Amino acid sequence: MRMYDLIEKKKNKKALSAKEIQWMIHQFTKGELPDYQMSAMLMAIYFQGLNEQETLDLTLAMRDSGDCLDLSGITGIKADKHSTGGVGDKISLILSPIIAALGIPMAKMSGRGLGHTGGTIDKLECFPGFTTALGKEQFIQNVNTIKLAIAGQTANLAPADKKLYALRDVTATVDQMSLIASSIMSKKLALGSDVIVLDVKTGSGAFMQQFSDAKALAKMMVSIGTMAGRKTSAVITDMDQPLGNAVGNSLEVIEAINALSGNGPADVMEVVYALGAEILILSGAAKKDDAVEKIKTCITDGLAIQKFSEFIKAQGGDASFVFHTEKFLQAKYKMKVAAPKEGFVQKICAKEVGSVCMMLGGGREKKEDVIDPSVGIYLLKKRGSFVQKEETLAYVFANDKSKGEAAVRDMIHSYTIGKDAPEQEQMIKAVIHSAQ
Repeated sequence: MRMYDLIEKKKNKKALSAKEIQWMIHQFTKGELPDYQMSAMLMAIYFQGLNEQETLDLTLAMRDSGDCLDLSGITGIKADKHSTGGVGDKISLILSPIIAALGIPMAKMSGRGLGHTGGTIDKLECFPGFTTALGKEQFIQNVNTIKLAIAGQTANLAPADKKLYALRDVTATVDQMSLIASSIMSKKLALGSDVIVLDVKTGSGAFMQQFSDAKALAKMMVSIGTMAGRKTSAVITDMDQPLGNAVGNSLEVIEAINALSGNGPADVMEVVYALGAEILILSGAAKKDDAVEKIKTCITDGLAIQKFSEFIKAQGGDASFVFHTEKFLQAKYKMKVAAPKEGFVQKICAKEVGSVCMMLGGGREKKEDVIDPSVGIYLLKKRGSFVQKEETLAYVFANDKSKGEAAVRDMIHSYTIGKDAPEQEQMIKAVIHSAQ
């Protein structure tokens, strides 16, 4: 088999076979194919596309390029949830203990934040002593014991994806739907869960800013998961403004704790209910008409917050912070963001807010950057709120005064205030199942 022939085939709009795709990914991962040939293939795929079977075959080849987690030692139907990333997205911190408290094993691997989107691991590491560096035996034991474990992704999980993404990033082929879907799903399938629920964000703070693109991606990923034998669904959720009120690691953890205690922001809880219901239904633990009620009862009965405390303790963290949130690191400066005029908040650009948080030290431009867990933004006014001139829109939490002042100026620009109230946006844009 020659790579030249495969490039020629795809260039001429012909479908690649499973064997050809497997060979190509295997050779590339081993370093046997030069980057210039794989770059040519990526560009051919970008222009000619991949059909449904090719996309599945590419996903499976990438999954099989490294380690696949064997979860057979875990009792019960294993569930996983994935988000395409957003600003203020602390859903995994809330949803995972709820699902675990309802008896469904959650065996998750999560990543760190990069760019304007936050990472679950960075948030969890706000708890002193918490670690995601779990060995396989400890990981499985934790899930069997308390129904929940969250580990960092192993270096050898879908290594083909890492190599391919590095090339896509420098050859302007990142935004190709099949390549995006196979990148996400290769890692999800390698993790071995029986149920996969995807939170696909759309809006200014999302990778897929247009709803039509988000829907197409969701359908493709659900199709891949279903054809690979996993119960899969996707919920398309709004990311046209930050999710919840808190943006920044410790601030988001505190908001998640409040949500688990029954005091979560309405938009956050709407997403939690929608994703949680999908997991419960696909796992056979609830029917459509009682799934959300089970989640609400889990919270009001105190089971959710107790499970979160168990989880933090099981992974070495100081669980006292769960019930004493004043222990989290506090930023030195708390600065007011004042409304420049009277009117309705028509829009808050989520991406700009995420960038402000990153500039304060709450996110990374490069993987090696160090996170400051105490900095961030707390939004008092969100889309649809009426504000008076000089009324507080948000607070900036900073440890560097000049950065804080710059953040205040940038936050004012991230708000759009006008005379007319904006149309109410739906948090849940669509739910995609395999039959659709």
